[in-house]
Amino acid sequence: MSKTHSILLSLTALGLLLLLAACGPTANQLQALPTVTINPSFQSQVSPQATAPPYRCGAWSSTNAPGPGSTITIFARLTHNIAGVNGASATAVVHFQSGDQSLDQQPSSDSGGYVLFTFSLQRRQPLHVPATVDVTFHYPGGHVTCTAFFTPM
Repeated sequence: MSKTHSILLSLTALGLLLLLAACGPTANQLQALPTVTINPSFQSQVSPQATAPPYRCGAWSSTNAPGPGSTITIFARLTHNIAGVNGASATAVVHFQSGDQSLDQQPSSDSGGYVLFTFSLQRRQPLHVPATVDVTFHYPGGHVTCTAFFTPM
């Protein structure tokens, strides 16, 4: 009886499975996507190339993580077509959280285009809060500004 019972149970399960399969969704044929063609003249089109400005500057701090009462130096360099610019005047403004402070030094760039500004933080910037320093170079016919940063630790 056990063998007959097993066969009957197996046939019933198989029948249910076939019934469930017959009720499933019908398969739809996917539609083909249109073919993309690229005109060969596309490669002859040239994108305009960006031009670098003739005067550029960069600025950096002697330390990016000074102590809150440290004295730091901001270095900056002005170039014209990658060569250092001699004799350009420079000004600097420190942007503390509590407000801006102009540095009273007004150096002129050396033969390599470098200037430096030295100042004491005097705990004017909270710990772990970044501050920036804008250095502006003035040259005949214009000016350019670059920025350095530091974060008291």
